[in-house]
Amino acid sequence: MTRRPNSIIGVSVFIACAMLAIAGWVLTQMRHDALRRSQEAAVNVSLLVERDISRNLEIYDLSLQAVADGLRRPGVAELPPDIRQMVLFDGAAFAKDLGSLLVTDATGNVIIDSRYLTPRPVNVADRDYFQIHRDRPDAGLYVSHPFEPRLSDGGTTIALSRRLSRPDGSFAGVVVGTMRVNYFRRLFAGMNLGDNGSMALMLDDGTMLMRRPYDSKVIGRSLKGTANYMRFAQAPSGDFFGTAAIDGVERWYAFRHIAGFPLILDVALATHDIYEEWRWRAWIIGSLMVALDLLIVALAVLFAQQLKRRLAMESELRSLARTDGLTRLCNRRSFDDMAQAEWRREQRSDLPLSLLMIDVDHFKGFNDMYGHSAGDDALAAVAACISEAIRRPDDTAARYGGEEFTVLLPNTPLDGALRIAETIRAAVQALERHHVASVHHVVTVSVGVACTDAQRYATLRAFINAADAALYEAKGGGRNRVAGGPDTAAPDVPVAAAPKISA
Repeated sequence: MTRRPNSIIGVSVFIACAMLAIAGWVLTQMRHDALRRSQEAAVNVSLLVERDISRNLEIYDLSLQAVADGLRRPGVAELPPDIRQMVLFDGAAFAKDLGSLLVTDATGNVIIDSRYLTPRPVNVADRDYFQIHRDRPDAGLYVSHPFEPRLSDGGTTIALSRRLSRPDGSFAGVVVGTMRVNYFRRLFAGMNLGDNGSMALMLDDGTMLMRRPYDSKVIGRSLKGTANYMRFAQAPSGDFFGTAAIDGVERWYAFRHIAGFPLILDVALATHDIYEEWRWRAWIIGSLMVALDLLIVALAVLFAQQLKRRLAMESELRSLARTDGLTRLCNRRSFDDMAQAEWRREQRSDLPLSLLMIDVDHFKGFNDMYGHSAGDDALAAVAACISEAIRRPDDTAARYGGEEFTVLLPNTPLDGALRIAETIRAAVQALERHHVASVHHVVTVSVGVACTDAQRYATLRAFINAADAALYEAKGGGRNRVAGGPDTAAPDVPVAAAPKISA
């Protein structure tokens, strides 16, 4: 990986993505936990409110039943009013938010009033709590729709009523107790539902008795036909996400039918409130995670850039170590390594391997006459001619030492090597660089060629010596020529031991 900078960036991006994925999973779990905690709280609130309402209504109903039972006892109706009041009405009838307990006759006239010895003159025959018992003997306990009372100014009220029957079962009137809806309002106000939460109590038919947040216009409104009410009516209890028909706020609803009473209670938490704290934490965690990921990727990019620079410098240093600085060809050391490799390959494959030894003619005299700077230019020009003559990727040209060059030609027979050698010689001569000390009056080269296809050599050294011997043959033949072939001497001795011909 340390040799592949882009891999570092790729790994850092993978790590960053993995961290984001983990953070996303954690935040998702936190979101689920926030919903679960809110749901548990809402269910607990609904249970608490249900029990309070159920208990108080049950106590009030017991008071109604006690009045009905007392009136069925012989002689109770004929008792003096003050004694009758004590017999029929217990202390529950005077609790806070409870109105009067009334007894009516079959026509709806009030004949007994829990708050007055002499009943107030009022007829309730038009009230739903009277009509339901008149028309339905099996109605049992009835909870009325909200109404404004006639006997007091206690605000919107509901009534709980039971039927009174004669011994023959005919309708004798009702016993009814009133309850101010303010009781439910105070009860709801004590519950923590968040800024946008709601709580509602309604009749089975969808008539609203109380809602938080409170709005007097909502009391008595029917929700029958709305999507939420249809869900309330389908099961005795449950929960769901829905949008309120009253204010259009999306909430999570927990609802239940209050056992023994025709009432539905729902507690609803706004989704905005449920996830408000989670959103704040998610924003903090998400921002930190994104910043950390960006930092990781940025550091990886910087490290990769530095590593690229380092690798480039190392590559350049390796290139410099294997390249001649003047001619930009391979140096002697690099040539030795490649020659060894090509020689071993030739031994394995039995493919021809050719070698050119090239020497600039009369170079010492050129340097003495034109100077070392001109000599360097001449060597660079010769190197350019050599590079132009070899095109294949496996062909290698090197500066062998001083004014001497070498070319390694894998998989090249002798005739091909001779053609390349002649191309190089002709190209150098075509440069027409003046050289008055040369018999040709221009810079020229002599080339010696050796090829394993023309003659077998025992060792790489013998092969190189053969090319060097061919070079000396070209020099001895008048320079500016190519020499080489099966008849070229190839002594297995170091090149330095070969006879020296003056440059």
